Amino acid sequence: MSKTILAISGKPGLYELVSRAKASLIVEALDGSHKRIPAFASDRVTSLADIAMYTEDEDMPLGQIMCALRDMESAKKVSINWRKASAKELQDYFAKFVPNFDRDRVHNSDIKKLLQWYDILVEAGITDFEETLKPANSEEEE
Repeated sequence: MSKTILAISGKPGLYELVSRAKASLIVEALDGSHKRIPAFASDRVTSLADIAMYTEDEDMPLGQIMCALRDMESAKKVSINWRKASAKELQDYFAKFVPNFDRDRVHNSDIKKLLQWYDILVEAGITDFEETLKPANSEEEE
């Protein structure tokens, strides 16, 4: 069964959509707490499946980037300390699995957020990014 993984602006971490209420979504934290909270219409909620990053060619879906990172790291947590890494270290690391990323439009904070989310998903046992982060409007033709 496909999971819907969400990021909520202003709240740390990632959340899994559990249910829909009348005026909110019920989400469960992917950290160890599994705390359930409501996400209201006033919260900026984004599905990870709807996020893409800039490359020199065309935007690359987050799921595709996560798959490349997973393959490079053998489905383990990232091998760089992204909290303390310099800008050059972050960009060099990111270029290992997305060599054609747009260095002008992909900021270091974007790379840090990606690596943080990847670690959260791996810790939660979610590594099937092809299914979990598949965009809703994707075609099966590839």
